[in-house]
Amino acid sequence: MSDEKKELTRGEQLRKSLVYERKNGYDLLAPGELEAIDSYCAGYKDFLDGGKTERECVERAVALAEQAGFRPFKRGDALKAGDKVYRVNRDKAVILAVIGKKSLAEGANIGAAHIDSPRLDLKPNPLYETDDLAFLKTHYFGGVRKYQWVTIPLELHGVVALKSGQVVRVSVGNGEGDPLFTIDDLLPHLGAEQNKKPLGEAITGENLNILVGSRPLADDEGKDRVKVAVLELLNRKYGIVEADFLSAELCAVPAFKASDIGFDRSMIGAYGHDDRVCGYAALAALLQLSAPERTAVCMLADKEETGSNGVTGMKSAHFDTFMEDLCEAQGVALRACFEKSFCLSADVTAAFDPNFPDVFEKRNSSFVNYGMGVCKYTGSRGKSGASDAAAELVGQVRRVLDGAGVVWQMAELGKVDAGGGGTVAAFMAERNIDTLDAGVPVLSMHAPFETVGKLDCYMTFKGMKAVFENM
Repeated sequence: MSDEKKELTRGEQLRKSLVYERKNGYDLLAPGELEAIDSYCAGYKDFLDGGKTERECVERAVALAEQAGFRPFKRGDALKAGDKVYRVNRDKAVILAVIGKKSLAEGANIGAAHIDSPRLDLKPNPLYETDDLAFLKTHYFGGVRKYQWVTIPLELHGVVALKSGQVVRVSVGNGEGDPLFTIDDLLPHLGAEQNKKPLGEAITGENLNILVGSRPLADDEGKDRVKVAVLELLNRKYGIVEADFLSAELCAVPAFKASDIGFDRSMIGAYGHDDRVCGYAALAALLQLSAPERTAVCMLADKEETGSNGVTGMKSAHFDTFMEDLCEAQGVALRACFEKSFCLSADVTAAFDPNFPDVFEKRNSSFVNYGMGVCKYTGSRGKSGASDAAAELVGQVRRVLDGAGVVWQMAELGKVDAGGGGTVAAFMAERNIDTLDAGVPVLSMHAPFETVGKLDCYMTFKGMKAVFENM
C-alpha cells in the first residue's frame, strides 16, 4: 500500500478542483528563476541609486534605451516593424515604443507607470538664517507622513534656471565625500508636549526645514553671516545667487542606497519603490522586445503623486500626441488605435503588514513573495477614482499571465473604509483604452525607505513582458 498512490476522497477532489488557494511564489519558481531574480534585482537597484528624481530616471531610461537600439522619434518619421523609438517630455517624462508587426489599427499594448516619488521640494524663496543656523524651507510633494522625514540623512537634487538662460544641475549628497543634510527634531527630554499631539500634528509642514549650515562668514560684521557664507559656497560651485532660487526645481530626497533586506537578502529596501519599481519593470521588459505582434509602448510619467496634472503628468496630451504621431505614420486614426489597445497601469500596491493588520482585509490583500499584485480597481472607499476593469479583461490577463508562468495575486489596497489611493489607470481608461492595475506589493509605502520582495519585482517584470508580447 505504501507504494500505491493514495486515492483522494471526494472532499479532497472537490477542494483540489474548486477551491482557490494562493501559494508562496518561492514554491512555484521554475528552474533557474532564483538566479534570474537576483540578476534582475541587481539592475533595478543600480537604476534606483542613479535615479533619485524623475529627471534622473528619464536620463537613466534614455541611456538604457539607446544602448538597446532606441532612437528619438520625430513627427513624420517613417516606421516599420521592429523600430525602437522614444520621446522625452521636458526632461521629466519619457515614452518609448517598439513597433509591432500588426497595424496600430489593431491597437497597442501599453505599460504606464510613474517615476516621481514623495519628497520635499524647496520653496521659491527657501534660504534663511535664524539664531546662527541656516535652513531651507520646503513644501512636501505627494502623500508623506511628515514625522518620518526628520533626523534622516538627505540629499539635494535638481536644476536651477539662471536669469541668463543657463540651466545648472545640482546634486549634493550622492557623490564621494559630499556633505548631507537633515531636519532636526526635539530631544525626548523636552518632548513631553509634542508627545501629547496626534501623530499627524507632532511635526508640521512648516517645521520641515533643512539644516544647511552653521559657520558664519569670516571677517564680517553684517547680518545673516551664515546665510551669506552658504550663498558664497553655492555661487562658487554653481554660479548662482539667491534670486536664482525663484526659477529653480530643487528637492530633498533620502540619502539611502538601495540595499538588500533580511539575512536571506530576499527583499530590497530603498527610497522610491513607488513607483520606480514598476517603471523599471515596464522599461526592462520593453527593452527586451524585438518585433512584437502589436506595438508595445512604455509610458513613464511624472506627477502621479500629486494627481497626474501638468504637462508631464498622465493627464497631459503628450501621450496622445506621441501615439497620434505613431498612428499617422501608419495612416491610422488615433481613436481607432485606442479602442483596440490595452494598458497595464503599473503601480505599486500595499503589501499586507502583520504588524498593522487592522487596516487590511486579509482575504483580498497582496502579500510579499506572492507575485505581481493585480488590482481590478483602485480608488478609495466607494471605488472613488477607480477605472474598475471589466471581468472579461481580467479574465484575458489571467490567461496571459498563467500562460507565461507569471506568479501573480489579486490585490486590494486595504479595508474599504480605511482609505485608498489612485493610479494613472483612470486617465488611461478615459481615453477609451481597456486598463487594468498591477504592480509590486510594498511595505511602508511612501516612507523614505520602502521595502519590496525581490520575487515580486521580477514577476512584475515578467508579467509586463507577457503583456507586451501576448495581449
